[in-house]
Amino acid sequence: MKNIFVINGGQVFGHSGGLFNKTLSDFTIDFFKKELDFNLRYTDINQPYDPKQEVENYKWADVVIYHTPIWWFQVPHEFKKYIDVVFTEGHQTGIYKNDGRSSVDPAINYGTGGMLHGKQYMLTTSWNAPKEAFTMPGEFFNETSVDDGPLFGFHRMNAFTGMMPLESIHFHDVEKNADIQVDLKRYQAHLSKVFVGEEVGS
Repeated sequence: MKNIFVINGGQVFGHSGGLFNKTLSDFTIDFFKKELDFNLRYTDINQPYDPKQEVENYKWADVVIYHTPIWWFQVPHEFKKYIDVVFTEGHQTGIYKNDGRSSVDPAINYGTGGMLHGKQYMLTTSWNAPKEAFTMPGEFFNETSVDDGPLFGFHRMNAFTGMMPLESIHFHDVEKNADIQVDLKRYQAHLSKVFVGEEVGS
């Protein structure tokens, strides 16, 4: 896992300044700069980007790290546009060949036409919802996790390309009850565990 492609999907829009995900993205970059064995590329979806270069970034990367807030249980519209534009550009040029099926038996093998096999991705999300909304009986998400519930489609999107998931990390209650220092400490421990193979504090 030498080549790390970081995508900041924290869109600046409405009352959201995108600061939490920009902070996470900057923290990610600083973390890997301190680890000398890693190479970095970075895209902020709020800035102009070249779809062809973004496809090259995916092809170059060993790991893609996505940072995104969740708005109305989905990724922000400019981040979704980025995915639509870049993945369309990547059709037969590095992200996916086709949907994997053949005319001989079109009922099977859907989702097997990706071109990013051998690569991995990691997802971070930020929520207004508290973590208890996903875990407590009777609460809003019916005891369904972020990854198996609202972000199921996002994970299948990446599976369609051939990428495999690394462990996700989710930040809850960031509007009403944020504690950025605690969140960053937890995130640093997560990065260390996943990428360096050591438990912080152990």
